Amino acid sequence: MSTTDPTPHTSPAPRLADQPVRRLVVITHGDPNRTGGALGRVVAHTARSATTILMPADELTKHPTIAASVTAWSEPSDPCDLCLVLGGDGTMLRALHRFLTTDVPVIGVNFGRVGFLTSISAAELDERLDDVLAGAFDRVVIPTIDVQHHGRCLVAINDVLVTTATQGRMAVLEWAVNGIDMGERGCDGVVIATPVGSTGYNLSAGGPVMGWGVDAMVATFIAPHALDLRPLVLSRGHQIRVVSRSTGFASRVVVDGHVTGSLEEGAGVTVRLGEATGTLGLLRDRPFLSRYRATFAR
Repeated sequence: MSTTDPTPHTSPAPRLADQPVRRLVVITHGDPNRTGGALGRVVAHTARSATTILMPADELTKHPTIAASVTAWSEPSDPCDLCLVLGGDGTMLRALHRFLTTDVPVIGVNFGRVGFLTSISAAELDERLDDVLAGAFDRVVIPTIDVQHHGRCLVAINDVLVTTATQGRMAVLEWAVNGIDMGERGCDGVVIATPVGSTGYNLSAGGPVMGWGVDAMVATFIAPHALDLRPLVLSRGHQIRVVSRSTGFASRVVVDGHVTGSLEEGAGVTVRLGEATGTLGLLRDRPFLSRYRATFAR
């Protein structure tokens, strides 16, 4: 191919024909007062359509007045077409975890603070709900990260953080990629992020943003005491090993914002892109770049 040939090396995946949503799972923000009214409007709207609303047991408990008018969802054996999230990025991550290894897309209405993973603002819910129920949205497959820690395998959709567990103390971390020693550094920690997570802690730490749909992860050190340490983007098949070399105190491991354990001196975690994937739903007039600009160029 000529170097001036503008034809891309790969063609985008063909867009599937829109399929109406017949079975809709709804997951809401942890504070039911934020979304109770919106949930009622969704239930009323779908009552005029052929869509059945499903809610897991914890959601029915959260919204008892709605329970009588929706169908209980016995996950994961109970099939559905779409998950609608009424919440922010944290609620989106919970829902995406719930639907890993399935092809069920998750689309969000923002009732949180940033809501970068959501596609619809709270004020637009009534206006855009028909598009959602008609299946008029795009699907983006997002990778995960597998974390091996003390014999457990944890899955991250956003990021994995290894950081000092003692305020005011610098962590000393040794790291290797595919068994190749990359050195030992003093720092506040290291964040290893998926494309979805690259706009979170990784972005704040000076790491690069990766577009949704990229099958890669990025390792970014936080406040490193070194001039030669730069973020590293790695494709599928690479493996990162992080070992704590801090003396006298532990580091901690944080997966998608939740502390999952500690690392004593000499202990480590192994990180690689996982086999499980999630599916993010996006309105067609809200692709990644427009969401990126609207959220961060303010």
